[in-house]
Amino acid sequence: MAWIVLVISGLLETAWAIALDRSAGFTRPVPSVVFAVTLVLSMAGLAYALRDIPVGTGYAVWVGIGAVGTAVVGMVALNESASLPRIICLLLVVAGVVGLKVYH
Repeated sequence: MAWIVLVISGLLETAWAIALDRSAGFTRPVPSVVFAVTLVLSMAGLAYALRDIPVGTGYAVWVGIGAVGTAVVGMVALNESASLPRIICLLLVVAGVVGLKVYH
C-alpha cells in the first residue's frame, strides 16, 4: 500500500508543479488553489509512505516520479523541447527509480 500511495504522491507532485507554473506567481486563483491542494495531498501521501519505506528511497522515488512527470507534461502539452539527450536523461531517472524499488 505504501508504494501505491508513494506513486500517487509523485504524480500529485507533477500536478502541483504544473499548477504552480500556471498560477503566474499566484495571480490566477484556480491554478493557485489546485497547486495548494495537490501540494498538501502530495506531501501527506509522502509522509504516509515514509512510515514503511526508508526516507532515502521514498524521497528519491517521489522526486523522480514528479520530475519525470513534469518534464513529460512540459514536452507533450507545453511545447517544451523533446530532444534526444533530454529524453535519454529522463530515461536514466526512470531507471534509477525502478532500481530503487527493485533493490529496496
